[in-house]
Amino acid sequence: MTLRMTPLTFSAVDRDELLTRAVAFHQSMARRRTVRDYADRDVPREVIESAIAAAATAPSGANLQPWHFVAVGRDDMALRNRIRVEAEQEEREFYASRAPQEWLEALAPLGTDWRKPFLEVAPWLVAVFVKPFSHHADGRVMKHYYAVESVGIATGFLIAALHQAGLATLTHTPSPMGFLNTLLDRPSHERPFLLLVVGYPADDAQVPDIARKPLADVLSFK
Repeated sequence: MTLRMTPLTFSAVDRDELLTRAVAFHQSMARRRTVRDYADRDVPREVIESAIAAAATAPSGANLQPWHFVAVGRDDMALRNRIRVEAEQEEREFYASRAPQEWLEALAPLGTDWRKPFLEVAPWLVAVFVKPFSHHADGRVMKHYYAVESVGIATGFLIAALHQAGLATLTHTPSPMGFLNTLLDRPSHERPFLLLVVGYPADDAQVPDIARKPLADVLSFK
């Protein structure tokens, strides 16, 4: 079946405006930092909805949109506590026995460990799931190609949208994350991609004194 085509809505800008926008966005994103200490301060649900709506505009393989987002606020602190308990259990085992020594050495300067208080303190958690397939109306299975890549792009959109809104985030990936399927009532075939912590930084929040690689190290023109 061929899709019906529709005219593109696109507003071109001149060269100067093009550069102005590109530089402004880079400068904004360069100020983004991963935050582990959060303020006990509410964030309206509508802000989370809007950011996830922006994430859902991301490109995906064959436009199959193989993602699902579960936003968890602080209305159900029992659920938030269970998420923290399960995540910390996986992290404790990871740091104690599953993590390669090389990875532990890479993490050491950041001072991280299995304790994850931000999972209860931050006003929102957003669990991102990969959907490897869906079903046709007649029940046949439709495989989602490039599902992981598509969800990665959508998650990047989400982080950028939340940063532009004025919030801080943390990408948390306890391994394995299968407990999220159970706690958040997602089907077993969906794969947890990551848990995004969202909120305002604590007034006394600190971040590691690190730098990004020089552009020359990550960019080549041919």
